[in-house]
This record gives sequence, C-alpha cells and structure tokens, in this order.
Amino acid sequence: MNKKEWQAIEQARTLFQLGEQATAEEMKHAYRRMCKKYHPDRVADKDKKKYADIMCRLTESYELLMRYVKGYRFPLKPDKETLYDPEDWWMNRFGDDPFWGRKKR
Repeated sequence: MNKKEWQAIEQARTLFQLGEQATAEEMKHAYRRMCKKYHPDRVADKDKKKYADIMCRLTESYELLMRYVKGYRFPLKPDKETLYDPEDWWMNRFGDDPFWGRKKR
C-alpha cells in the first residue's frame, strides 16, 4: 500500500472517529451514526447541498474502508515493519535467485 492510500485511510478513520484498529462491524456502526447525523433529509432546505456533499464524502470513505478490511481486524495505520525498504523488498523476493540476487560463493 502506498503513501497516498494510507493517507486516504487515515482521513476516513479520522472522519468516522475510529481507533487505530477497528472491525468492519465497528466501521459500519460509525458510518450509520454519521449518516443519521448528516443526512440531507434531516436539515432545513438551505443546508441540503452542504449535507449532501458531506454524505458523498462519508459514503466514499466508508467504501474505501470496506474494500480495505473485508470483515476482519486490520491496523488503520502503517507499521514500521510492513513498509519495506526497496532493497529489502527486492532481496526478500529475489535474494536467492542466481541472476538477480547476491552472488553465491
């Protein structure tokens, strides 16, 4: 996962006021809670456009989180261990390869 995707997930997590770890069920409850609060049908006519924009943002954030988790607990912040240095990533995958890896003696 790249930096831009992590930033989008972090923004969604902040929007729904979720902790660093959350289940899909917790995300669903947060989404429903926010929808009840910001649904355009619950406000005066002059605020409907503003609330419709907020609902679009909520829905996009919820869909992003649901694509990410798929029903089990995941950290919503990157770990230092999960982000590879490019050379480590390469060596973990091709280190034993005689052509791409380090030369064997």
